[in-house]
Amino acid sequence: MAVGAATLPVRAGLGRRMSDAPVDRRGHALWGGRFEGGLSGEMEALNRSLDVDRRLWREDIRGSRAWAGALGRAGFLATDEVEEIARGLGVVEERLAGWGAGDFAAAPDEDIHSLVERLLTDTIGPLGGKLHTGRSRNDQVATDFRLWGREAIRRQGRLLAGLAEALAARAREHAGAVMPGYTHLQRAQPVPVGHWLLSRAWPLVRDLEHLVAVHRECDVLPLGAGALAGCPFPVDRAALAADLGFARISENSIDTVADRDWCARLVFGAAMTGVHLSQLAEDLVLFSTSEFGFVRLADGFTTGSSLMPQKRNPDVAELVRGKAGRLVGNLAALLTLLKGLPTGYNRDLQEDKETVFDAVDTLELVLPALAGAVHTMTVVRERTRAALDAGMLATDLADYLVRRGVPFRESHHAVGALVRLAEESGRPLDALATKEMQSVDARFEADAREVFDPDRSVASRDMHGGTSARALRRQLRALDSALAALALPV
Repeated sequence: MAVGAATLPVRAGLGRRMSDAPVDRRGHALWGGRFEGGLSGEMEALNRSLDVDRRLWREDIRGSRAWAGALGRAGFLATDEVEEIARGLGVVEERLAGWGAGDFAAAPDEDIHSLVERLLTDTIGPLGGKLHTGRSRNDQVATDFRLWGREAIRRQGRLLAGLAEALAARAREHAGAVMPGYTHLQRAQPVPVGHWLLSRAWPLVRDLEHLVAVHRECDVLPLGAGALAGCPFPVDRAALAADLGFARISENSIDTVADRDWCARLVFGAAMTGVHLSQLAEDLVLFSTSEFGFVRLADGFTTGSSLMPQKRNPDVAELVRGKAGRLVGNLAALLTLLKGLPTGYNRDLQEDKETVFDAVDTLELVLPALAGAVHTMTVVRERTRAALDAGMLATDLADYLVRRGVPFRESHHAVGALVRLAEESGRPLDALATKEMQSVDARFEADAREVFDPDRSVASRDMHGGTSARALRRQLRALDSALAALALPV
């Protein structure tokens, strides 16, 4: 079969077939005067981005309203023309609000910008053709994307804060419960359950800090940069920025139309958040097993087995953990897209939106689910307490000698010898008699046995960031303050 035969499919999801006959879409495009023929069927499918960028229709209308106002202030549209364009855009807005995916798929336009302009011209006639005066699709799409990005970043910030607040609420509830802390997945030292929960909240604060920086980078007006050399008409970009709520105006028109750094940083932040969520999810998977039994996930966030009736699977955590791979993959895709682009706008940038949209969509899916799982899970204090053992207090025993002036290296060696003695005799460390301890180091006295108290161990670490009740209260206040300070605009 020849290449370009009629059986070749179009871009997935458009639900139609193409042929190698040229497709004349010049009447619906924002270009075409110097071309004699239309696009081939194959090129039309590759060229079309409406199936992806259709979600920017609100932003495109908003940016177009602002641009019409700017042309009016610059004297290139009369007041009644600005008003008529605004009325027409309102009609287009009402029409598109009722469209579904099938309506966009059936539209003949190559992207959302040409669709909006066509519908506007259908509504108000040739006046619609004046709207694009001094504007390029390059600065138009950059503006639409940043308008969308600002709102997406704000939504993501609220969801991140929501999960951090859920962890903080459970930390307050279980501040007095003690559990094993782990390094290398081996029992290490006793810690409050609340301290573990907060250890998964602080990475989200760092994610929020990054998100605030991305929001500032995104909050820059591109409109007026044109294709790459700026606008030849005296458009007031400061007024445009005010109309669209942008904090700043871009400084270099060439850089402006090609700049997708904010996208890369947003997708990086999403990938990093995905890693943090995956780590929390792994804790929930592990701690909800029968072997640990520290937490029990609510029925609404678990599933059963199609074969084994007794199973209770932590699917919410496993799915969140799996989505992290998708988020990391989006980062690799976007950075690869950007790395070899020459100066100015290049059509490769049409591919930027899918990765950004997917990263945001994925987080908007997993963050509420994980927050719900944390809100509703049960901490089984009996199991966390039962998992504590005397060996976890070996460091406290070494500190006992340190408080008596013994260099830590000597005390560490002495306690290591006691641990070996206990293991060889098949007893826990706290079962050794005082005389046996003194056989290793005479400076152990009867009160050395007082260190074998997990609550005392937790309380002894009273410094900033430690495990004592006072330190935990301080930490919770600090988390609340951080979340308040990092709140993005609504």
